[in-house]
Amino acid sequence: MNSALLEELITKYRENKLAHAYLIETNNLTAALEDLKEVIKNLNCPHTYQTNCHDCNLCNLINLSNLPSLKIIEPDGPFIKKNQIEELKSDFASIPLYSRYNIYILKNAEKLNSSSANAMLKFVEEPTPGIIGFFLTTNKDIMIDTIKSRCQSYTLNYPVNTLQESLNLDDETYHSYLDFVKNYLDYIFSSNIINHKNIFLNQYSDRHDIEIIFKLILAIYHEHFLKLTNRSYQSDIINIYPLTANIPEIIKKMQIISQFLTNLRYNVSVELILDKFVLEMRGNYE
Repeated sequence: MNSALLEELITKYRENKLAHAYLIETNNLTAALEDLKEVIKNLNCPHTYQTNCHDCNLCNLINLSNLPSLKIIEPDGPFIKKNQIEELKSDFASIPLYSRYNIYILKNAEKLNSSSANAMLKFVEEPTPGIIGFFLTTNKDIMIDTIKSRCQSYTLNYPVNTLQESLNLDDETYHSYLDFVKNYLDYIFSSNIINHKNIFLNQYSDRHDIEIIFKLILAIYHEHFLKLTNRSYQSDIINIYPLTANIPEIIKKMQIISQFLTNLRYNVSVELILDKFVLEMRGNYE
């Protein structure tokens, strides 16, 4: 663990200045979760914390996510559901027996739906001493504002490969996908094209191919968003397809694309979600 952010959290703990909730945007949820576990070991260690400690069983329980006072919540299906939040509140109604803090981590926190977000909001609005929450997300811009406003917000990024490498594609396949993406985006924004679904499925019908194509589309929108918000961005991805949308429009489009990818993973009919995708991308939300 070598992140300045994580070291800062440990320092705040030592100075007794920890907040009750943190929103952490990261480009690698798995790595961020593992690093957060190291922080949680520091916060709860009954001795002087050291890596590979064998003096107590606490670290081992945290590594295995078996510590009763540590709850890691992930989406149940496409969303984090209200009953998961209610169960968390019930579990944390009493003080911890084996650690200093009750700590929860919401992985993919942007997957809170309206009912679970409302339940979570009540939890963070009236924080109970001894409870600390971490909201982990790859895109805090699609998080619900009422949750964001009640958290201290940080960014935790890790070294990444190029988009092509992260998708594990050879040059020919990668550029073939890119050519299709450029043409497809032209199709869906043209009111004259009504058989977009057939255009897509005639060339790519396998769900794996479709997922890669929509990850590429999401990457294009995300890099344009970074540019518009004066953050570091990858110009090679932006140059794939020019966008003229403003920031709120791009955020809405990213939400639409993310939802498509979620639906795709849960075996929703490809034809139905392709139809819905085009309507929503064109601004027809009915």
